[in-house]
Amino acid sequence: MSNTTADRPRASLVRRAAVSVLGAAALAGVMGVCAPGVASAQSQAAADFSDCPALPAGVDPGKWRCEVHTAAPKLTIGKVGVALAPITMTHAEGPLADGGNGQVWGALHTVPTTLPDGLPGAIRPEYGGRSDFYTGQFSLRFRLISPWLPHGCVIGAGEPVDFRMQRSGPSEWVSQDPPVIKFSAYDDTFTAPAAEHCGPLTGPLNRRLGLPAASGNLMTYDATYTFKTYDQLPAL
Repeated sequence: MSNTTADRPRASLVRRAAVSVLGAAALAGVMGVCAPGVASAQSQAAADFSDCPALPAGVDPGKWRCEVHTAAPKLTIGKVGVALAPITMTHAEGPLADGGNGQVWGALHTVPTTLPDGLPGAIRPEYGGRSDFYTGQFSLRFRLISPWLPHGCVIGAGEPVDFRMQRSGPSEWVSQDPPVIKFSAYDDTFTAPAAEHCGPLTGPLNRRLGLPAASGNLMTYDATYTFKTYDQLPAL
């Protein structure tokens, strides 16, 4: 998202190395879980570094840092607009032994969010297996949760949804010690695939959600992140 190390969020791999009326009735009234509020700068300063990944062989731990990034996303995908529960992402970054830029993915944590306006079920983002936050790119899948749907019902099950986030404005240092940086970002160019593996309700579900959708999609979020170098962390 930014060209300076202190001014960009990241989460990625090392050097990049990511029906019928009956059906409509069945879609009504399914479960969801409400989301908590986004973490404050104070809670971000006390972030949990337990998901920091192991470093590549031969690198200097004092030059690598583990970053914990918490975002409050708002997603418009197809016909659906939803304020998602906060997402916390952890990754490591620093110089590789050969001098190149390295990144290692850690983890993503969030909870399901009830779909709005009477839409059925809940939605939960999951890491899509691709990320390069040097360039603002990462991928997500979106699991749809309901007693009426199989566990494998996912938007982006085959190919994940790829985001290329752009900054909405300059980032701001909330605190220098501990370091806490906040920023806002968006992507209005991504393509939204259809939900897959949703059983007999796959067709009516996609029609209700307006998927697939090649345009009109939007992801925005306000975020904060903090970091520690690996020589400040307990040995893994």
